[in-house]
Amino acid sequence: MSKKLKTLIIAGARPNFMKVAPIIQQIQRYSEDVANNGTQLEYRLIHTGQHYDEKMSDVFFAELGIPAPDINLAVGSGSHAEQTANVMIKFEPICEQEKPDWVVVVGDVNSTLACTLVCAKLGIKVAHVEAGLRSYDRSMPEEVNRIVTDALADLLLTPSADANENLIREGIPASKIRLVGNVMIDSLMNNLEKARSSPILDRIGLKQKGFVYVTLHRPSNVDKQSALTLLMSALGKVAKELPVVFPMHPRTRKMCEQFNIPLDEIDGLQIVDPLGYHDSLCLTEAARFVLTDSGGLQEESTYFKTPCLTLRSNTERPVTVTMGSNKLSNLDRLSADIDEVLGRNTTIGQIPPLWDGRTSERIISSIIEAS
Repeated sequence: MSKKLKTLIIAGARPNFMKVAPIIQQIQRYSEDVANNGTQLEYRLIHTGQHYDEKMSDVFFAELGIPAPDINLAVGSGSHAEQTANVMIKFEPICEQEKPDWVVVVGDVNSTLACTLVCAKLGIKVAHVEAGLRSYDRSMPEEVNRIVTDALADLLLTPSADANENLIREGIPASKIRLVGNVMIDSLMNNLEKARSSPILDRIGLKQKGFVYVTLHRPSNVDKQSALTLLMSALGKVAKELPVVFPMHPRTRKMCEQFNIPLDEIDGLQIVDPLGYHDSLCLTEAARFVLTDSGGLQEESTYFKTPCLTLRSNTERPVTVTMGSNKLSNLDRLSADIDEVLGRNTTIGQIPPLWDGRTSERIISSIIEAS
């Protein structure tokens, strides 16, 4: 007897799109497979509209080949409370209308938490992709989102063994936890050919392993004048040795203007507009090293074995440090860390287990088994 499972897949912000794309593609493949044990999978893609800038949203859907969302909640920006509340208010009637068997949430943005809360109240099962990641820093809004989502979710799909350990320590039953691997790597591998054929290196005059790729946007790095001034000074020193490419987040640009930090006076620093996914992957693989405060870039650089300095005091992805090419840094020792990176091999580290491009298969299998 055939079984039909209806799933709502939630995408809230730019990092989510790379995570939902392979899941959607796997559902489509599964549904077309005649040997699918009689289970029919049906999905609807819900975009909460938490990121509403076209450069931060629409271009990613096009690049990743994700179909247009079935529903866009269009919540826009606002404080954490406003955004979370607006998603909940708009998502609840969707759940009541659609009556899904599962809601799949990914990552750690406000939409992840908000949709999980709605489902918990309505008795709808939630699968959390990227469960169990912890920075142990509750001053980060994402950390609060992770903890609450994992406490309420019915199926916790983890990217690495440390995430399983975190959940067990928090009292989550082992029966709810599945180690499936890193779904971001599915997207990376699916897009590798396009990334490697990107014209970005020629367009801005860069050579393989002959430049530094920088992405920084967290408030701790860009919202304080002393920190941002030190940071831009450090980049100026690096730029004397190697070109520095910095796709600048609009907020970072605004803060530089506010603090009167001149950007056009730093020789070798190339500030460009935010990049698409393929261009970013191309730069991550080709860079001499990456300087970032982004979670996704820590993972992508680990896959490429590109040295990465993460300008944060902690990371929820410790496997990128213990196995991969990532190192945590801070403004006090950034110059020394940069010197160390430049003085060693251009590729380091290992690719963690189950970062193999087949995570979306394991996610779908786990949801079917748990149904």
